[in-house]
Amino acid sequence: MNLTPFSGPICLAGPTGTGKTAFALEIAQVLPVEIISVDSALVYRGMDIGTAKPSAAEQAAVPHHLIDLIDPLDAYSAGQFVTAAKRIAAEVLTRGRLPLLVGGTMLYFNALHSGLSAMPLADAGLRTELDARAALLGWPAMHAELARLDPVTAARLAPNDSQRIQRALEVCQLAGRPMSELHEQRSGAVGWPMISLEPGNRAWLHQRLAQRFDQMLKLGLLDEVRALRARGDLHAELPSMRCVGYRQAWEALETNDFKDLAERGTIATRQLAKRQLTWLRASPQRHVIACDDPQAKLHLLACLQRLLASNHVGT
Repeated sequence: MNLTPFSGPICLAGPTGTGKTAFALEIAQVLPVEIISVDSALVYRGMDIGTAKPSAAEQAAVPHHLIDLIDPLDAYSAGQFVTAAKRIAAEVLTRGRLPLLVGGTMLYFNALHSGLSAMPLADAGLRTELDARAALLGWPAMHAELARLDPVTAARLAPNDSQRIQRALEVCQLAGRPMSELHEQRSGAVGWPMISLEPGNRAWLHQRLAQRFDQMLKLGLLDEVRALRARGDLHAELPSMRCVGYRQAWEALETNDFKDLAERGTIATRQLAKRQLTWLRASPQRHVIACDDPQAKLHLLACLQRLLASNHVGT
């Protein structure tokens, strides 16, 4: 495949467990690519097993970006991702290589393709105040308060979704306007083509997810979370510790109850995959590859070649 120089990035999306990393490495066998991670869990250092982080050998074979950026105590926003991804993609293009954005964090892809709204930055003092009120009243009561201030946002959040309820209330207070209203005023959207890996048979994905979580447990997920807990400065409500797999392992260690950990972890992973698929299927710009098709690799490379030929400069 000889389609350089490239004039823009390509996105490779899909729900968890569909083999995005493996497919990206296959693409790297035929094209000079650099991989830009679109994964909100891979940004954390010391969280390797539960995030299925590309191995040191894989990262050495193909340049990877936006991995191991921050400590699990810290936060990383969609705005930070967009800024970094655009900058890195431009740098990769100047090197005559293809920026390949690979991952399953749909919030990040949405921020790229729909643009960013003018959201206020986080306020640590206000978040502490909101947490204190939630401890007294409960998150369902905070959700009811959000329903009065921003009914559109509240309608899409579960009453116990503490992280998103807190952020929506924070935005209301800092901006003086509902988050849903700010979302309508976006800028900086990109039109980068997206290939979407989606299973034709949901049972195929469910089996892979069960096997994947079992493998994570065998590789030492509990020991990884045990070490994170032993630091003493992390807690279960941090975005890092709310990642699928880490939350379930944290709860098991907290209660010393491990008998249904594999089942709970697998169920949570399935729920995540379902949300990711729902978002992808509402994305008109995507080009679907059935990842459970035995010829998926050939279909993916053919789709990639068409996209590069139609949207990028090259012969």
